[in-house]
Amino acid sequence: MKKARRAVREPGMLKEYDFSRGIRGKYAKRFKARTNVIVLAPDVARVFRDSKSVNRALRALCRIVSQQRRKASA
Repeated sequence: MKKARRAVREPGMLKEYDFSRGIRGKYAKRFKARTNVIVLAPDVARVFRDSKSVNRALRALCRIVSQQRRKASA
């Protein structure tokens, strides 16, 4: 006979939250495929206010690196 498992509640979780019928990792693969989180250092985050500005700067840097590589191989 199996012993009944005691429900261990995380701090901050209310009794009303019932995950007993939940499926662990049901959406994990889909979430992982679409998410790429990068945490910026605070000093960098002060310069780049949103993802558009970060992407613009990185694209510009990619162009510069590409040009430098072409010059070096020529």
